[in-house]
Amino acid sequence: MPYRSTEVLSPGPADKVPLHSVTLTHDARHLRRKLLHLENDDVVMLDLKQPVMLADGDLLVLEGGGYIRIKAADEALYEVRATDGLHLIELAWHLGNRHLPVAIEQGRILIARDPVIRAMLEGLGATVNEVAEPFQPLHGAYHGGGHGHGNHGHGGHHHDHG
Repeated sequence: MPYRSTEVLSPGPADKVPLHSVTLTHDARHLRRKLLHLENDDVVMLDLKQPVMLADGDLLVLEGGGYIRIKAADEALYEVRATDGLHLIELAWHLGNRHLPVAIEQGRILIARDPVIRAMLEGLGATVNEVAEPFQPLHGAYHGGGHGHGNHGHGGHHHDHG
């Protein structure tokens, strides 16, 4: 019989030792109700009240006791590096203006690979390298503080996508 979870501990406390883990890509970590296949070939039925964006290290609380750790899978990404701090902010603005998921870290930005975006960034003076690592992009104000997704309107303001 599969495990069942209706609760997430986010972030997962370090003192909770998981029984097993499941490795998921960024897109696969946006869940509400799904059968997840664990690394030991067991399964857990995730049945949450509302959709959540699971992060690396979150714990699924199992009915009857125990935890399953969420692991972020390595993904094919671009690492974007700038000439200085102001340049990094400018690059982040251009990516945000296109509503792209980004992970902003000290000295670099991570994005999903897209040759058109790579060409744009290089045209703006960025250094773009291919990397494979976990992707945990920021979730903006329209996404309820990082948990859940919803449609959002732009309230009549204009974006220059050119």
